[in-house]
Amino acid sequence: MAHILNLIVQDGLKEIDISVKRVRQAVRYVRSSPQRTLKFRECCAHQEVECSKILCLDVPTRWNSTYLMLETAQNFEKAFDKLHLFDNGFSTHLCMHVCEDGNVAGPFVCDDWVNVRNVIKFLERFHELTEKVSGSRYVTSNCHFEDICELDSHFKACLASDDTNLSKMAGRMKEKFKKYWSEPEKMNKIIFIASLIDPHNKLEYVGFALEEIFGEEPGKKLTAEVDAYLNSLFGEYKKKYSKGCYLKSSSSKSTSFDDTSDSSSGNMRTKSVRIKQLLKRKKEDSGSVGAKSEFERYIGEGQEPLSDDSNDFKILDCTGGRILDSFRSSLTPRLVQSLICVQDWFRCEGTPINVEEDLEFLEQIELGSTMPRGPKARSPIWEYFELVEVNKEARKAKCLHCGRVYNCHPKYYGTFGLVKHIKKCLMPHPVIRI
Repeated sequence: MAHILNLIVQDGLKEIDISVKRVRQAVRYVRSSPQRTLKFRECCAHQEVECSKILCLDVPTRWNSTYLMLETAQNFEKAFDKLHLFDNGFSTHLCMHVCEDGNVAGPFVCDDWVNVRNVIKFLERFHELTEKVSGSRYVTSNCHFEDICELDSHFKACLASDDTNLSKMAGRMKEKFKKYWSEPEKMNKIIFIASLIDPHNKLEYVGFALEEIFGEEPGKKLTAEVDAYLNSLFGEYKKKYSKGCYLKSSSSKSTSFDDTSDSSSGNMRTKSVRIKQLLKRKKEDSGSVGAKSEFERYIGEGQEPLSDDSNDFKILDCTGGRILDSFRSSLTPRLVQSLICVQDWFRCEGTPINVEEDLEFLEQIELGSTMPRGPKARSPIWEYFELVEVNKEARKAKCLHCGRVYNCHPKYYGTFGLVKHIKKCLMPHPVIRI
């Protein structure tokens, strides 16, 4: 998504305003020599410009550098307007120096800084969005569809603007936007699913947003397709992870009925009536005759309310609350993280794919020096170690508990030393009571 955003903005900046070119030439002039920089500082002091930022020249092929250049330069508007009084060569440079497109920028005019601030405001949305989707320490997939919707709304507002230059930029960007995000049949439906599962959005928001972007009839049709895709995806998930759950529940139910059969007839009749009453209440609450799954109940619930605080809703609170409570509140953050991760690992598949162990084998397949064969079974010892160095000559593993590093090359050492170490490492230490 960050790559597509870059392409969209680069296309729009081809319609760059002449005011932006003048700012670029002014910044280039000031930064070209220490003497010019010194005269610019004198001008800033005389005009009482209080800004600690430093002027930066942009790279035309990187739109974010253009945004940062303009955002900094606007703070020195007064200094640029009076710089010709401190440096005689400034006006000559603007009138004589040829820009990248072969034209001359010319001196500043009264509307230049108004135009520049409009461009800054326009590019600010893309700058913030690029930083947001490029993050790697927080979840971003559930925000992609919402960001696409906001971009579409942003373009519509700019196209209706009275600013001709801004409207031209938005028009070019909108065409590039359509190339990637205006044909839903070519979009990965996981973008919609990730937003739908977000407790702030769910199907209510996704359906409304689809109608806003693509129109009422296409939006409704696409919403039905997304809903069907979601149900099929959940069906595959249920087949894979819920084996044995229904057997367990059915066995527990049969046990309860066996218990009731041993009791007296009056007591059994009372319990059966109670069960019927509870079942009827459940059906009334769910609004349907058939039983709903946990996932269906979640999707059917209302949206979580939004707040001004972006951190008001933390999905990890659901699992974190089971680990931290009033009786266990002295655990360190690292230990809490470890407990949550272990809880998640216990729920995953028993034999995950190990890319590191099969890397050399895959390289041989690419070179055509071996016939494809199935990967080796992963040793349980790797639950306690991680590879820290892998090459043809050496392979080293680090213990996840104590941090010690051991050689484990399959030709020379193997995992014997790792097994020997982990037996000692996991051995409980004697408790000394005083």
